[in-house]
Amino acid sequence: MPLELKALHIGSRSAVVCLCDPSADYSAEKYVLTVNGRKTEEERAVVTLYGLGAGRHYSVFASRGDDIGPALEFDTPHEPVTLNVRDFGAWGDGAHDDTPAVQAAIYCCPPGGRVLLPEGTFNVTCLFLKSGITFEIASGGVLKAIPQKDRLPVLPGRIEGGDESSEYLYGSWEGNPLNCFASVITGVDIKNTVVCGEGVIDGSADFSNWWNAENRIGDPGRPHLIYLNRCFGITVTGITLKNSPSWNIHPFFCENLGFYDLKIESPANSHNTDGINPQSCTGVEIAGVRFSVGDDCIAIKSGKLYMGRTYKTPSRDIHIHNCLMYHGHGGVTVGSEIAAGADGVTVKNCRFVGTDRGLRVKTRRGRGEDSYIRGIVFENVVMQDVLTPFVINSFYYCGSDGKSDYVASKEPLPIDSRTPRVGGISVRNCVCTGCHAAGVYFYGLPEMPIERVELENVKISFSDDARPAVPAMMRGCKAICRLGVFIRNAREVLFKNVAITGFSGEPADVDGVDSFRQV
Repeated sequence: MPLELKALHIGSRSAVVCLCDPSADYSAEKYVLTVNGRKTEEERAVVTLYGLGAGRHYSVFASRGDDIGPALEFDTPHEPVTLNVRDFGAWGDGAHDDTPAVQAAIYCCPPGGRVLLPEGTFNVTCLFLKSGITFEIASGGVLKAIPQKDRLPVLPGRIEGGDESSEYLYGSWEGNPLNCFASVITGVDIKNTVVCGEGVIDGSADFSNWWNAENRIGDPGRPHLIYLNRCFGITVTGITLKNSPSWNIHPFFCENLGFYDLKIESPANSHNTDGINPQSCTGVEIAGVRFSVGDDCIAIKSGKLYMGRTYKTPSRDIHIHNCLMYHGHGGVTVGSEIAAGADGVTVKNCRFVGTDRGLRVKTRRGRGEDSYIRGIVFENVVMQDVLTPFVINSFYYCGSDGKSDYVASKEPLPIDSRTPRVGGISVRNCVCTGCHAAGVYFYGLPEMPIERVELENVKISFSDDARPAVPAMMRGCKAICRLGVFIRNAREVLFKNVAITGFSGEPADVDGVDSFRQV
């Protein structure tokens, strides 16, 4: 196959390209990238091209020895002006509060223009973006949050409209419209905006402030690093995000989003520091992102019961590829706040290293009849040292509404408006080595079994020094070790060319499954 390049994003000063190599995941066999005659050696599938000029033509191609791919031709857009935040009075010395100066530059920037945060440390409380601009954090630039509650505005969760029948939702916390502190970067009802650069957004969270027990749960909820509310056409590329007070990136009822070539970092013991959590979003691409976080790397959501019933907006058309999940509770998670469902999630050419789970579906009674999870595809994924690669848990118990006997009961209960569904899930061409707890752990509801799961060309092997671990967060689930396959309550499960080695006991513990075929 030729070394073809695909453009993921073209900006005025940078562009993101992806090497279309089916053998690559986050990394790729070394190749040379030539940009208008300038050559660099690359080892990643998704690469940001920096140092471009606005309004210019570029020809880019990849090569490996005598194998030369076709040229990718593109023109960077015109840029009317660059506004350096220092010209607006920002100090960048890590001591002053630069919020007013940076915000002034953003508001003054005309459509198509660029706001530049140059080298230096710029302390801010929070910033609000506007449509049609590029906000760039240059190499050596740090946008550093001031972690003081009394300095932050609050985004109200719900405000009644003037007609007394509509409502406006601004703040969001774990699936409900709740008051939340404004994030380091916030976008509300904006379009066609880019956040990019080689710099850093530092949320300044640690166990002396946002992560301590006093602040973890409260009203208002903790801020994010980037929060996008009902936005369209937003792209975030290149930057490093670290030390977020809670979820790093939270898109809420957005469309056409791109997150490329990012590094998202939080300590493994930090609380709720998920990487990217799209909620009721359509058309999201996540590519070339390196995650190392204290919770799920990616968690696809659509709200709790109020949000699902009221807005009936699933997350759909989510495409994740060429990412590295390096530590986290789940590599790619669907749920648990998934009351409007999820439809059309593809995960391809990714690598998970040291996550607790790989594919993680989590739901429970009470998510509602609109919570239909389907169209989930895992393909060409490599997992290393993952406790349990494939988990479907219909009894997820975390959160104040998850501890009841209604949620936990393993007896069949009446099907009603609170009953969720898990539909079609496909896993193809995956290799999982160094597993610990279980290879496959599926537990559907007895009254609403998992509809269909297909695993094809999947290899799972256990670590020589496997350690016991809890495969799914549900009441009564105990730590296990080297359990090959555990399935409860499913209509159809197909294993085609599935090999599991190093397990203890029987290879498969299956009960309550209408059709379980191995071919």
